Amino acid sequence: MAEVSGQATIGQASARGQVVAWSFWDWGSSAFNAVILTFVFSVYLTDKVGEDLPGEISASAWLGWALAAAGLVVALTAPVSGQWFDATAKRKLSLAVLTGLTILSMTAMFFVQADYHYLWLGLVLLALGSAFFELANVPYNAMLRQVSTPATVGRVSGFGWAMGYFGGIFLLLICYFGFISGDGDFRGLFGIPTDEGLNIRLVAVLAAVWFAAFALPVLFAVPELPRTTADPGAAVPLKPAGGPAALGWWRALTTSYRILWRDLRDLWNADRRTVYFLLASAVFRDGLAGVFTFGAVLAVRVYDIAEDDVLLFGVAANVVAALGAIIAGRFDDRIGPKRVIIASLISMIVCGIILLAVSGPLMFWIFGLALTVFVGPAQASSRSFLARLAPPGREGQTFGLYTTTGRAVSFLAPALFGLFAWLFATDRAGIIGLLLVLTAGLLALLPVQPPQKTPVDMTKPQS
Repeated sequence: MAEVSGQATIGQASARGQVVAWSFWDWGSSAFNAVILTFVFSVYLTDKVGEDLPGEISASAWLGWALAAAGLVVALTAPVSGQWFDATAKRKLSLAVLTGLTILSMTAMFFVQADYHYLWLGLVLLALGSAFFELANVPYNAMLRQVSTPATVGRVSGFGWAMGYFGGIFLLLICYFGFISGDGDFRGLFGIPTDEGLNIRLVAVLAAVWFAAFALPVLFAVPELPRTTADPGAAVPLKPAGGPAALGWWRALTTSYRILWRDLRDLWNADRRTVYFLLASAVFRDGLAGVFTFGAVLAVRVYDIAEDDVLLFGVAANVVAALGAIIAGRFDDRIGPKRVIIASLISMIVCGIILLAVSGPLMFWIFGLALTVFVGPAQASSRSFLARLAPPGREGQTFGLYTTTGRAVSFLAPALFGLFAWLFATDRAGIIGLLLVLTAGLLALLPVQPPQKTPVDMTKPQS
């Protein structure tokens, strides 16, 4: 394949069909995020599969450690894998392979029966799926520039986030009413037996099929980029040139990290905004994740929301977050992503302070939804901010760093939520921890200069 300059690989106008095809991956990927990781399979794994687990270590603890191990793998490999995707012109191929591996992991969850002997199989599959899924997000996010222009990157990113939210809503409702709702030995509108967890195991298969179906359009509609010379030497061959295979792989990995360190030095010299933004966004994105992670806990334990209504609140929260992402995408392109993020974070902090003072289900519905409406805009504009900053031809590497930095501080929101809940002996005080993370992220973002309309030339050092 002929080599082209890095600048030729970005900012190309794309047909509306390519935007829709790209965003369908977001729609489909909600099958893993919402169904497998958050609401259904992980709960089944800790509640039903690991219910009678012998020993002093709970299934929930094992789940946390399994996901932590997956996160460590992602943190260590995301930057160099993104770097390799860019340099070898295999961004779309890598997305296809990693998505396929995620789907295979989801499909294999059908064999995890409601017996603690199957807990280890479930944990391994969930950890593998989580690692593959997060790595798949690296080439997917890097494609944002391929399906947008500098004038539309904000609205395209917002549209993709919204599709993810809506996809999760539809699939959760299908799973709930079709396979989970009701009592007794047969559940849902389809009357699926609960023996050996069959209804939940079928939900995992449905989620895998859903993801597979909606992941296909981007692979057909968005072309692979030509090889670029933007990152010399980054196309490290994965096959060993000779000697033991393990030694060859180790040399390839160490070479990739040397190139990564060189690129980071270049990035620091050329445009330090990117480094500053990676650090700031890692903090406030952890706060955004904490809002959804602990929202259900707060709803039930603090604001007296009935457990049956938590799913309804979750659906409503996803709807308003999606609408917020769509609307904010327009403002992103007009006034810039930084202003959208700042306005969203300030609004969330205000809503959080109000939630500290109010009580009752009605107040939580009002201000809880008001808070979540700003989550989507902050997430979508964070992605578009980095897409505008990423050096031409190094989008995959940059989004790999985006994933790694996010992983590096992912303990902040959970740790501070738990700390304040413990210090004040009430879950309500955990909100203070989340607000501190959002405030720290906001303060770290304020001095970061907003991105320009065109990416910075890496060959020209800047202050």
